[in-house]
Amino acid sequence: MIGILIFPDFQLLDAAGPISVFEIAARASDKPLALRVLAVTAGAVRSSSGVEMMARDFKSANAITTLVVAGGAGVSAAARCPATLAFVQRLAKRGVRVASVCSGAYVLAEAGLLDGRRATTHWGRTRDFVARYPQVKFEPDQIFTRDGNVWTSAGISAGIDLALAMVTEDHGEEIAQATARQLVLYHRRSGGQSQFSSLLELKTPNGRFGALLSWARENLDAPLTVENLADRAGMSARHFARAFAAETGTTPSKAIERLRIEVARERVQSSREAIELVAEATGFGDPERMRRAFIRAFGQPPQALRRAARAG
Repeated sequence: MIGILIFPDFQLLDAAGPISVFEIAARASDKPLALRVLAVTAGAVRSSSGVEMMARDFKSANAITTLVVAGGAGVSAAARCPATLAFVQRLAKRGVRVASVCSGAYVLAEAGLLDGRRATTHWGRTRDFVARYPQVKFEPDQIFTRDGNVWTSAGISAGIDLALAMVTEDHGEEIAQATARQLVLYHRRSGGQSQFSSLLELKTPNGRFGALLSWARENLDAPLTVENLADRAGMSARHFARAFAAETGTTPSKAIERLRIEVARERVQSSREAIELVAEATGFGDPERMRRAFIRAFGQPPQALRRAARAG
């Protein structure tokens, strides 16, 4: 049985998206839908949109084998609720597969389920999440992550991607594909969060390292190593790397790659400049290295983005 955990001011799609996936998968597999919506207090729970969802209390969760925790505006209160945290911890200890959608990762983190694990959440919460939970192996560009029996997804609609992956594990590839077709969705979405997040807004950085990142963006063909950046910031390499990650939510090397990707994408889409020259000018040097970076970030190589831009 699948449980969907909600709370006052939850994000409706965080719950409704996975519910729809599981509903359609059950129909496609000719199996009855076994799903319960759960909350601390049974009854109508108001989402941040004002739409209410009926929930049962935690006492009815004995048969739960998968728990999906929604996110939303009310997640801070949920992540401080002793009853909610104890419930999540109890299910995790029982071996239940536990997942979060979007900012629901805060509940899992507060419950201690993400310590030492790979995890993600909405790109807009990256900086705050990394600062609050340094013990988590945070991966800001993932649509969803899985580390053992604990799953996390990125912002809102990424809960659908996570649910489809669970359907693949539970029912097989064929049922997952049929479910995705019914929902008119990609079975597996290409690329990571950076295609939606403007590369964590490093393009117009503010804060302690804003000037440094602005300079780096104008000098992408330079050897922008951690040591070089630290020297320009007047800090030791070790202290710089720690402070940078705390401030920006990512490592210096990943930030530089993202700046390079963003500038390279602009040049690829807006000009007829040879791909090799773009790679050289933006510091990738090797066109193959740039191609791999594009596929990680956008799910497509530079040539495909250029063709799409021209067609548009």
